[in-house]
Amino acid sequence: MNRTGSNLPAVGEYNQTVVLDAIRRRPEGITRSELAALTALSGMTVTKVCRRLIDAGLVDEHGTRANGPGKPAAIVRLNPGGGFAVGVHIDPAAVTYVLVDLSGTVRDHARSGTPTAGDPSAVIDEMANAIEALIAGSAVDRSRILGIGIASPGPVNVDDGVILNPPMMPNWHRVALRSALAEATGLPVLLEKDATAAVVAELWFAGPASSRDFAFMYYGTGLGTGLAVSGEVVRGTSSNAGDAGHITVDPGGDVCTCGRRGCVGYLVVPRTLVKRALGAGVLTAAEAGDLDDTGDVDAAFSRLADLAAAGKPGAAAILDDAARSLGRAIVVIVNLLDIDEVIFGGPFWAPISPAILAALPEAVSGDSALIPPHPVRFAQSAVPVDVAAVGAATLVLDNTFSPRPSALLLAAE
Repeated sequence: MNRTGSNLPAVGEYNQTVVLDAIRRRPEGITRSELAALTALSGMTVTKVCRRLIDAGLVDEHGTRANGPGKPAAIVRLNPGGGFAVGVHIDPAAVTYVLVDLSGTVRDHARSGTPTAGDPSAVIDEMANAIEALIAGSAVDRSRILGIGIASPGPVNVDDGVILNPPMMPNWHRVALRSALAEATGLPVLLEKDATAAVVAELWFAGPASSRDFAFMYYGTGLGTGLAVSGEVVRGTSSNAGDAGHITVDPGGDVCTCGRRGCVGYLVVPRTLVKRALGAGVLTAAEAGDLDDTGDVDAAFSRLADLAAAGKPGAAAILDDAARSLGRAIVVIVNLLDIDEVIFGGPFWAPISPAILAALPEAVSGDSALIPPHPVRFAQSAVPVDVAAVGAATLVLDNTFSPRPSALLLAAE
């Protein structure tokens, strides 16, 4: 989606974000005249904005381009090293840290075990130390760090920066992470639900044609859903939109943690699939390990995916059932939002993606509840690794640089 700017004098900051966003979406470079045509800003305004961006080290000039008779025009490009952001993804299995530059490229990353949150101050100290170590190890000038983005399982209170009570993280109850981490690091901190952060990443890397409607199925230790409509992230009143895990897909199915039967978010997650594989004799007790240990579940889940890929009938049947359950939930989401694209990603997605994506089209198109019947596209995330952590980091970049029409209203007040 291309944003257009305003030539009114009160909205210089908004125009700066409009121009910068247009530049970053064209990695091959763009001339000032092309920027003016693209943003509907005057040539003088574009020239002034570009000068400010160059002086700030956010963009620079690389070569020239001939656009007809006369002097070739200078090409303006994003300077990836002009700024950086830290992204943190908190999952029941692990905490992932990434450092990204202005282009969204991951410059460094780290991973550690998830703290229990029994002592909130210890959690803050541990995360702050990990972030400082990441920055120090990257040799990036700390003054260029724009902020920290945190992606957490929901529900979250984004306004207050509080992680409320994630179902698979029992000790994480009302952890005021944002303010404490900001105080510990001296950096601005943003908090977002992990599935929503994944949508932010998807849109950030989508390129100019990002006016899309899609659901992002985030497959981690749990199942989350993020939403985009007309190329904009859908957050909802409490910023917890997309909690589709409790859509009932099998009324006679296993009991979910919520007390109801057949919730998709319980039936298709790694722990449940490993438990099914153990019960069906597909995995031995030694292979399944401790179902309450996230490391054991991770290893057993990978083993199950390998067996399915090798054609073992019992393993393939388990993943096929998971695809059918997921398909029923997707039909509900597609009908509700009238969308035609579903994107998949998350830390546990890659091992099972071939099996699930092979079965999903038939499971969805053959469902009589799909109204009206229409093709639904299924795609892998544009960010194949650490999408929530990268999304958390790009949340900082997006918050800092992406143009928001609300800024015009604020400037006019």
